[in-house]
Amino acid sequence: MTYQLAVVIMAAGKGTRMKRDDIPKVCNLVLGKPLIQYVVDQAKSLSASKIICIVGHQQEVVRDSLKHEPVLFAEQLEQLGTGHAVLQTSELLKDFDGDVIVLSGDVPMLKGSTLAALLKTHHTGGYTATVLTALADNPTGYGRVLRTSDDLFDKVVEHKDASEDQLSIKEINSGIYVFDSKKLFAELHKVGNSNAQGEYYLPDVLPLLQKRGAKVGVEICETFSEIQGINTVDELKTVEAKILASQE
Repeated sequence: MTYQLAVVIMAAGKGTRMKRDDIPKVCNLVLGKPLIQYVVDQAKSLSASKIICIVGHQQEVVRDSLKHEPVLFAEQLEQLGTGHAVLQTSELLKDFDGDVIVLSGDVPMLKGSTLAALLKTHHTGGYTATVLTALADNPTGYGRVLRTSDDLFDKVVEHKDASEDQLSIKEINSGIYVFDSKKLFAELHKVGNSNAQGEYYLPDVLPLLQKRGAKVGVEICETFSEIQGINTVDELKTVEAKILASQE
């Protein structure tokens, strides 16, 4: 069976910890190539019918870096959270009926085989949404994945909203998902922002889907480093070294 696929890439953030005011985070270079280019290449490897990049901070720089790529752009003029970001793509996807993969513009090491496994789990399980997770030795800063007594997906709790017990959980949300597009946008506008950050979190759409009787699946990534985002210059250098090592 053939499934229609769209890819949404979140790339609107400032990246203040990168200590560069002249370019947005996703345009920092990794081995001479912008971060965002690695993620667009991931999307292209999936033969997606639509690739949408969500831009905001210094968006003209991001647009220019991708001017030769088959990418559409959605604007997030205020950075109000990941849920709000994806909502900005609703107009571009209003006539689309298929799966939507959500990727992060600062995660360059994600393997095509991992995305293929995520999609396979999504389809074979008959899920409305499937979350890519990973096991982290140091999960600080990441949303924790809570499971039911049957070891099924329960919910995601953001680090700043987590209890002491929840903070001890090692399984984290990578920020990468696949959704049934129509069902996603039917619920996404209902997501609220009553949390420590006052933001509209994309994972908060999952319990809304569950209330509708939808099933949410989980695919665990083989290694944490594969889904690691880049937020600092040191992390940029670490990822460069890992990519070089993988090419040897």
